[in-house]
Amino acid sequence: ACDLTLDTNTANNQLILSDKNRKATHVKEPQSYPDHPDRFDVYPQVLCVESLTGRCYWETEWSGNGVHISVSYKEIKRKGGSDDCLFGHNVNSWSLICSDHRFTVRHNNKSTDVSAGSVSSKRVGVYVDVSGGTLSFYSVSDTHKLTHLRIHTNTTRWILCWLQLFSVSV
Repeated sequence: ACDLTLDTNTANNQLILSDKNRKATHVKEPQSYPDHPDRFDVYPQVLCVESLTGRCYWETEWSGNGVHISVSYKEIKRKGGSDDCLFGHNVNSWSLICSDHRFTVRHNNKSTDVSAGSVSSKRVGVYVDVSGGTLSFYSVSDTHKLTHLRIHTNTTRWILCWLQLFSVSV
């Protein structure tokens, strides 16, 4: 398992990081974070400090209306409101969009709905094998049963984990 920490220098000002920077909460009131070249200035997104190497697995729990759980290359743009900055809308990022009873995978501005059967979990597992070029998303049940949601291949460059939040707490 990977131990990931959210990067305060990338957090959009509508996010509050807590729990030793392992939890992000979307808020309406902008926070007064200092300017930083790595900060997302439009979208409520945050990257992790750690770059992913080798094989990594982590789980994310979410609450509220939904969350985008994503991985990104370091080249993701951070400034402005273009698709180049929005997770899943460009060639540098993949996103699993989670809401109650529905999952959608998005990459390069193309979406695919994914069936999780009867699973209604608010926990998602992410597996990355950087050298093998594999990215997999799983729905994780309360009994820790994994339901495979989607695989992407040819992801052999350095990757960062990130979150995009819409009125949720992760």
